[in-house]
Order: sequence, then structure tokens, then C-alpha cells
Amino acid sequence: MSVTYRQVFQIGEFRALFSSMIVSVAGDQFARVALSLLVFDRTGSAGWTAATYALTYLPSVLAGPLLSGLADRWPRRQVMITADLLRAALVALMAIPGLALPLVAAVLVLVQAAGAPGNAARAATAAAALPGEQYVLGKGVLDTIVQLSQVVGFATGGTLVGGAGPATALLADAGSFLVSAAVIRLGVRERPAPNATGTGAAVGAGGLVRWRRDLVDGSRLVTRTPRLRALVALAAVAGFYVTVEGLAAPYAAQIGGSADAVGVLLAASPAGAVLGMALISRLRPQLRSQLLGPLAMAACVPLVVCLARPGLVVTVVLWLLSGVASAYHLPASAEFTLTVPDQHRAQAYGLAATVLMTSQGLGIALAGLAATVVAPSAALAGAGGLGVVAAGLAGAAWNRARRATPAE
Repeated sequence: MSVTYRQVFQIGEFRALFSSMIVSVAGDQFARVALSLLVFDRTGSAGWTAATYALTYLPSVLAGPLLSGLADRWPRRQVMITADLLRAALVALMAIPGLALPLVAAVLVLVQAAGAPGNAARAATAAAALPGEQYVLGKGVLDTIVQLSQVVGFATGGTLVGGAGPATALLADAGSFLVSAAVIRLGVRERPAPNATGTGAAVGAGGLVRWRRDLVDGSRLVTRTPRLRALVALAAVAGFYVTVEGLAAPYAAQIGGSADAVGVLLAASPAGAVLGMALISRLRPQLRSQLLGPLAMAACVPLVVCLARPGLVVTVVLWLLSGVASAYHLPASAEFTLTVPDQHRAQAYGLAATVLMTSQGLGIALAGLAATVVAPSAALAGAGGLGVVAAGLAGAAWNRARRATPAE
């Protein structure tokens, strides 16, 4: 029997996770805009503004693998609540008028690091609350909300922050974390820690040894399990087609587009991803599994066509199609989460998320470097061509692993 969205939303825990994510993600987007305006207003430097914005992403690369395992060692509802309360306090601290910018940057790093175990706990809790196909559909809803919240937050953030002021926006973000913590406290069921052995000794030398062991065990689990290894490789393909975000502005200039064209191009891929997730979540599980490799390749092919420098309309369609195909991340991520034993789920999630973010960051950076030597259209085409090859190899590895160890 097929699962429906109505059935998913009838589950109280999912409604709580859904509501808390809407509040916190929207608040985060306003805060990013507020910090950018705050730093630019004080320094007048585009470089400092960009560096501060980059700090909203970079800490997760380290915090993902290092801190996500806390959500396996401690009760996950407690981890989510604690992370939200800690971030609320830290964001409120950044709103203090006249706070030195180096201190703002340091606090920002702590805010982002604190989010890693909370996000891992949320992902693992969703898998526990939504069994089987319900999880695939529910995760599609949560991923779609993240995409839409980012688009809406960036689109309206400048106007709202300009009217209310950066400090007020930061306080509103702090309030969003408090609301999120309250929703989790009231709506999510308390479960014991899945890997609770020795939890009480999670501090001191013994806690450090257990933390290191959890990190090593989670890394070994991912690297030594063919299914998980192939799924992580498929996720890393994003580093090739995400290059459209970094090269949207120079590519728009190359094809004669205006400043408005950059916004349209940037919106095409996430809009396609939302559409793709809605479509792929309705496919049969076996078909979804078979399509992971082909869709990863299809997400890269439109970039190759950019070598011909088609007009704005054609490029928007191409990037939209790339976004639709990129929705393979939804079933791939669901496969990954459900394959990992519950006691290692948060740690493995943190590792996989770090690989994804690192591949995206490197992809954009390398494509930008290439675009200083060749035309942006050629850099995009090169990234697309390499992505097709990488996706083909990752898809072949996935098919071998899938046939050797069918999912339970």
C-alpha cells in the first residue's frame, strides 16, 4: 500500500520535527542576511562580509564528524533541545550593540558547531518516528522545507532586516531557536540513547576515549560497508553540478544577462530540486534505487551543454532540469540512514553530511579557479563532464553493492 502525505502528517512527532525545522531554518536565513549587513555596515569591506558569511558554513565541516556522535551517546530529544537553547543564547549574544567583530566571528563559529549534533539528532529521530516508506516521504517534506525556507529567507531577508535592523533580526533568530526547543520538548517522544553504554562517564578521560571510539567506529562502518560507501560517493557528485551557484554571475555576464538574470539562474536549480523531490518520492522503492546512478549523471549533463552558451531561457531550463535530477539525494540519503544501525546513525549522518558539504565547497572553489583561466561556460562544461564520469563510477559501485546486499 502506498504511503500518503496525510499519513505522514498524522504522526505527531513528524509534525513537531517539521514545525521546529521551519522556524529554525527561516530564522537562520534572516540571521545570515543580518550578519552580512552588520559586518558591511561596520567595515565597508566586501571581503570581511564574504568571510563572515562563509563562517556560517565552514564550522560544520569539522563539527559534523566530531560532534554528531553525541546524538548516539545521549537521548536525541535532549540533544536537540540543548543545541537549540545553546544556539539561542549565542545568537542573542551576537546582537549586543558594539560587540567586537572578532568576537562576533568566534561566537558564530560556536553557533554553527552547536548545530551539528542537533541536526544529526533530528535526522536520526525522523528515521525512528517514520518507519520504512513513511521516512522517505517525510524526509522529502523536510528537505523541501529547507529549500523553500532558504529561498524565501534570502528573498525577503534583506527587506525585513533593513526595516528592523540587524540586532532585531538576530534576536528574532534567537527566539526561533527557543520556539524550536519548545516544540521538540512538547512534540517529540523521549527515547533512551541508542548507544548509551557508559553515557554517564561522557566527560573526562573516559568520555574522550569513548568519543574517539565512536568516531572511529562510525568512520569504519561507512568506509567498509559497500552500500554506504557507494551512497556517500553518489552524494559527493554534488560537488560537480553545484558549481552553477559559484559561476552564475560570471556566466550570466558571458551570455549577456543582466544582474536580474543572476537571481533567476540561482533560483533555477533549487526550484528544480523541489519539483524533483516531489516526483521521486512517489516512485516505487525498487525503481528509485535503480535510478540513483542515472539521475546523478543526468544532474551533470546540462552543465556540459553550457559550453555552447545558450541564451538565458535555455540555460534556466537546463539548470532547472539539473535540479530535478539532483533530487536523487532524497532516496540516496534515506537509503543511507536506514542502512546504518540506529546506535551509529547520528555519527554516520555527520560524516556523510561533511563529505557532501566538503565536495560542494571544493567544487565551487575549483570551478571558480578554473574560470580565471578559461571562460565560465568552459569551466561549467568541464565540471559537468567530470561529474558525468564520477557519477557513472559511483552509480556502478552502488549497483554492485545493491545486488550483493539487498536492503532489508
